Amino acid sequence: MIQRRAFLLASVALAGMPGSLLANPRVKGAARSVKLNGARAPVEVVEDELGVPHVRAASLHDAFFGQGYLVARDRLFQIDMEHRRDMGRMAEAFGPRFVAADRAARLFLYRGDIDAELAALPPGVLECAQGYVAGVNARIEELAADPAQLPLEYGILGISPLRWDIADLVRNRGISMGDADDEVRRAQLQARGLLDVDQLMIPLRPAWSFTVPKGLDVAAVSDADLGVLDPANRPMDFDPVQEASLDAEGRWGDRFALGSNAWTIAPSRSATGRPILANDPHLGIGRASPRHMCHLSAPGLDVIGAGAPGLPGIMQGHTDRFAFGRTNFHIDQTDLFILRTKEGDPGRYWHKGQWKAFETFEDEIAVKGEPPERVTLRYAAGRPIVSQDAARNRAVAFATVSMLPGANQRFAIIAINLSKDWASLRQAFKLHVSPTNHHYADIDGNTGWQTIGFTPRRPKHDGLLPAPGDGDFDWTGILPVEDMPHVYNPREGWFASANQMNLPADYPYRERIISFSWSDPFRYNRIAEVLRAQPKHRIEDSIALQHDVQSLPARALLKLLPANVSAEAAPAAALLRRWDCGIEADSAAALLYEMVMPALSTDFYDRIMPAAARDLIPSVNLSEMLRILASPDKRLGDDPAVARDAIIDRALAAGWKKAVEVGGADPARWKWGDLHRVTIAHSLASSPAIAAAFPKIDGGRSGGDGTTPMARGFNPKRGFNVTHGASYLFVADVGAWDNSRFLLLPGQSADPRSPRYRDFYPYWLAGAMQPLWFSEAAVDRHAAERLTLTPAAD
Repeated sequence: MIQRRAFLLASVALAGMPGSLLANPRVKGAARSVKLNGARAPVEVVEDELGVPHVRAASLHDAFFGQGYLVARDRLFQIDMEHRRDMGRMAEAFGPRFVAADRAARLFLYRGDIDAELAALPPGVLECAQGYVAGVNARIEELAADPAQLPLEYGILGISPLRWDIADLVRNRGISMGDADDEVRRAQLQARGLLDVDQLMIPLRPAWSFTVPKGLDVAAVSDADLGVLDPANRPMDFDPVQEASLDAEGRWGDRFALGSNAWTIAPSRSATGRPILANDPHLGIGRASPRHMCHLSAPGLDVIGAGAPGLPGIMQGHTDRFAFGRTNFHIDQTDLFILRTKEGDPGRYWHKGQWKAFETFEDEIAVKGEPPERVTLRYAAGRPIVSQDAARNRAVAFATVSMLPGANQRFAIIAINLSKDWASLRQAFKLHVSPTNHHYADIDGNTGWQTIGFTPRRPKHDGLLPAPGDGDFDWTGILPVEDMPHVYNPREGWFASANQMNLPADYPYRERIISFSWSDPFRYNRIAEVLRAQPKHRIEDSIALQHDVQSLPARALLKLLPANVSAEAAPAAALLRRWDCGIEADSAAALLYEMVMPALSTDFYDRIMPAAARDLIPSVNLSEMLRILASPDKRLGDDPAVARDAIIDRALAAGWKKAVEVGGADPARWKWGDLHRVTIAHSLASSPAIAAAFPKIDGGRSGGDGTTPMARGFNPKRGFNVTHGASYLFVADVGAWDNSRFLLLPGQSADPRSPRYRDFYPYWLAGAMQPLWFSEAAVDRHAAERLTLTPAAD
């Protein structure tokens, strides 16, 4: 169910909006030229009326040079801070409070043979990456010559951007906890005899039984084993690593809230007679956009769509031959290994029947205002040592696929962009490290789904708990792409992914363990419900489905409402019974529902969670709660059905009370969108100077929540503002490319001096998808500006 009123009125409202895209003040086709170091030949950039730059180059190098330059033009501070953070160079700019974070970041830099990694890349990929880095550096050099153009943050903070190096794309592997905290929690639960209770928070999918690895002392496992993986042990005091300021429950909730939708429609099910591919990645909302638009063309390359700022290439979009999209797949890519260190010699650990010396690297962290700090970084067989307790002869190694040789994710998107068809794509996928459902549809009418990402082979354990690090449980390689789940031209004529457990029924998951932790299937089930009912799917249908706010959890709740409720619960029950379960921005029932559900979850948790597990398990999984309420058992009490009805009755009463508190005494005036706002602020808005220079983009009301296809998630512990969702949406009419549509929140630029700072905000709120022009004729017809990047030597 789309937000009907907003969508139907979008064109009227936007036409009359001051400064809207329909009245672009810039001269159509205005041309200028800049001289830059790094380009090999002149590069033409045509920016269309919607702010999408179309790069026309004579070589792959120069096409990606154009992308690097344009990303740095629009998002330099964003990519510079991420680069500085990942390379462990925050302290040199911001002082000693960042030393711990820098040390942790440097522990996760690749220490292998950089030249060998670069030499192993497929043909053309290195050339593209070198062009991108040169483009970023060209913009930095341009700003050094004219500091007035610098993003405003640099003057306020008194810092300068870092130059990039191609080797850094290999070194930068990124620090991430993976599921290490899950492993520690499960070991602690096992020590208390409560391991099965963990499934109330993260149900295992497919069905699986826990097995404790032989030799693991679960009683010895503690939170201290996480070491630097725990954000509390590497505080940043800086919003780009926002998780450091959140409690464990908040981080857990946010982790499972993020996701994406994608579906692919074959010609047999399409009203156009061509494939349709739709994708809307759900990422953080509230800061700079996680996507940046670009069109790159050169001999052997023609690709358009959205890329991640700082990452070369286009992540979601289409080439001249095929459309491609992606959602998060779930792969368990990390493990904690508990090492026994030698008594009296903590620099050695027991592995495969002998004492081995840790590999060590000495590094120096520059610190603003203080002398440099020397650090020693330790590894066991290439696995970072994240914690060590010499007094207990104990160390913890963190195995992560991102630290393996060949795990060069920052080059993978380039290889995908250079592919020509399904066969060449599957070769490119071998570079792709992160877990992904990859969607494909080509101009010949073929469609395909391939799961990709490095999947460790674990012959002796399942990855659900830590394992002894003596070598018996070591990984034995990576699962080949060919052995990962995939389909090509499925007979159903469509497929979709929304982070649900999507291992095929006949997949041999016991021999090829991939994951047991998946997102709840609510979004997928609603998408499938809609697609199954549409014999001929249209572009407009994909747009409507991306903005669908029908709630399957709400449907489940309404089925459970008791026939007889208390006087306190009666008003809530009556309002919900009249509701169609659409989380509309203007819906009173939607507001009430969003107040009832936290109360229901809290009461259910208090009733079902053993007291001895509450410090380890902060909440209950939504689908698991609804399943148990639908079929209550003795965990709810001696009379489960009566207890269930009492829990729901109390939640209705509490939800009504909360709705009155936040919405006022008159239910006729309640509107979910009045609480559920979309606010974009600078990541450093806590600084008065930054806040003054970067005005908030706000006022927008939204429907939806984290379970609807139009995912507009929020964390009720921190308010009702939208915190995650699809800032970028894309629908491809495969082969008739100029019919494709997109949205980007809030705009291309993160600079408030730019007309592209917030120009897409009203379109995004209204769900008014815009044309993604691709053909040379369409781009030239809608050109707003022309820029030529000329080699400085010319």
